[in-house]
Amino acid sequence: MTETQRRIGFLVCLMTIVLAVLDLQIVSAATVPIAHDLDPDHGIDKIPWLVSAYALASAAMLPLYGKLCDVAGPKRVFTGAIAVFLLGSALCGAAHSMDQLIAARALQGLGGGGLMSVTMVVIAHLKGPQEKGAGKGGNAGGLVAGGAMAVGPWLGGVLADHASWRWIFYVNLPVGLAVLAASALALKLPAHHERRPLDWSGAALAAAFSSALLLVTDWGGKRYAWSSPAVLSLAVTAVAALALFLWRQLRAPEPVLPLSLFRIRELRLGFAVQAIMGAAMTGAIYYVLVYLQLVRGLTSSAAGLYLIPMAVGLSATGVLGGPLGARGWTARTFTISGSVTTALAFVLLATTTGPDTSLWLIRAELLLIGAGFGQLLGQLILLVQDAAPRPQLGVATTSIRYFQSLGNALGTALFGTVLTRLYTAHGPGGDVSALARLTGGARTAGVHAYVDATSVVFFGGAGLMALAALMALRLPRPLPGTGAAERVTEPVAV
Repeated sequence: MTETQRRIGFLVCLMTIVLAVLDLQIVSAATVPIAHDLDPDHGIDKIPWLVSAYALASAAMLPLYGKLCDVAGPKRVFTGAIAVFLLGSALCGAAHSMDQLIAARALQGLGGGGLMSVTMVVIAHLKGPQEKGAGKGGNAGGLVAGGAMAVGPWLGGVLADHASWRWIFYVNLPVGLAVLAASALALKLPAHHERRPLDWSGAALAAAFSSALLLVTDWGGKRYAWSSPAVLSLAVTAVAALALFLWRQLRAPEPVLPLSLFRIRELRLGFAVQAIMGAAMTGAIYYVLVYLQLVRGLTSSAAGLYLIPMAVGLSATGVLGGPLGARGWTARTFTISGSVTTALAFVLLATTTGPDTSLWLIRAELLLIGAGFGQLLGQLILLVQDAAPRPQLGVATTSIRYFQSLGNALGTALFGTVLTRLYTAHGPGGDVSALARLTGGARTAGVHAYVDATSVVFFGGAGLMALAALMALRLPRPLPGTGAAERVTEPVAV
C-alpha cells in the first residue's frame, strides 16, 4: 500500500469505530420513545430484548470473526461485517413492530460484532513491523471512541425528540457506505487463498456458551429468580457448552480459539485484564447513572450527559498516548497506570458518593475513571497484537473484545446481585426500583440504604482494578527489537 492508501485506511478504521460507538450510544438513549411508538401497550416490556438481541448476536460472532480474519483475510471479513451491519440498520429503520425491530437488531449485531474487533485487526495490518508498541493506532481509536461516546446520547436525544427515531438507524447508512467505498479503493490487505477447514462446531459451541451466559446474567435476579428453572437451565447449558467447547478446541485442526494462545503470558494476562476491565466498567457507567436518577432525581437524558467527562478522559489519554509512547511508555506501563488510576477513581466514588455529594465532584471522578479506562482500552489490544503469532493475529485481537463482553456480563450479574441484596437487607422494603416511589422518612431511609449499597459496589470495582494492576505487574518487560514475528510462544508461569 502507498502512504496515501494507508492514511485512507486508518481514516476508514476510525470512521468504523465511530459508527460502532455511536450506534450503541444513540440507540440506548432512545429505546423508550421507540417502544412507545411501535407498541404503546407492551413495548416497554420488550426493551430488554431490544438491547439483548444486539449484545447476544455480537458476542456470539466474535470468536468466529477472528478465525475468519486469519483464514480468509481481514479485508473480506471487514467489508462483510459492515455490509451485514448496514443491512440490519436498514431493516431496523423500516421495522413496524417491536418483534421486527428485535429481529433486525439481532441481524445488526451479527455485523456489529466485527465493527470494533475486526477494525483493530485491520489497523494491525496497516501498521508496519517498525510501528509496533504503545501509542500507535490505539490512541486515535480511543480519541474518536471517546468523542463518539460524548456525542452519542445527545444525538440520540435530538433525533428522537425532533425527528423520527428511524433516523437513529438510517444515519448509519451514508457513513457505512462511505466506509465500504473507501475500503474497496484503498485497503490492500493480505488475502488468503488456501483452503483451510473452519471449526464450525466450535464456533457454534462458543455462541451457545456466550448466549446462555449473557441470558443468565441478564435475567438472573431481575426477570427470574436465581434459583428459578429458567436461570438454572441456562446456567447448566452455559457450563456444558463451555466444557464441550474446550474439548473441541483441543481436537479441532483449526480451532476458533486456539488454547495454545494461553501459553503466551502477555495474551492470557491481557485477556484477563480486559475481562476485569469489562466487569468494572459496568459499575462505573451503569450504577453511577442509576444513582443520579434514583437518588439525585435527574432524568435519564440529563444523567446521560454525565458520560461526557468520562469521554473526555478517554479522549485525553488518546491525545497523550503518542507523546508518552515516544518517551518510553510501553503497553505494560499504560496497563499498570490505567489500572491504578481506575482503582483510585473507584475508591473516591465509594468514599465520597452520598445523598448530597457535589455533582461536580461526581463529574471529576468520572473524568478520572475515563482517564484510567482510556489507558487500558487501546493499549491492551496493542499488547496482545504485539505478542500474538502473526498467523493468529485475528483470533488474538477479536478475543480481547470477546473477553470484555464476558466481563461485562459477569460484572452486571455480580454488582447487580450485591446491590440488590444489600438494599433489600437494609432498605425500607421492596426492591431498588421502588425507591423512586417512596416519600418522606421511607425515602430518606431508602436513599441511605441505596447509597451504602452503591459504595460497596464501587469498592468492588476498586478491588477488581487492583487485581488487574497486580496482573499487569506480571507482564514481561518488552525487549528492544522484539515483536510478534520474533516472539517465542513457550509456556510461562504467571
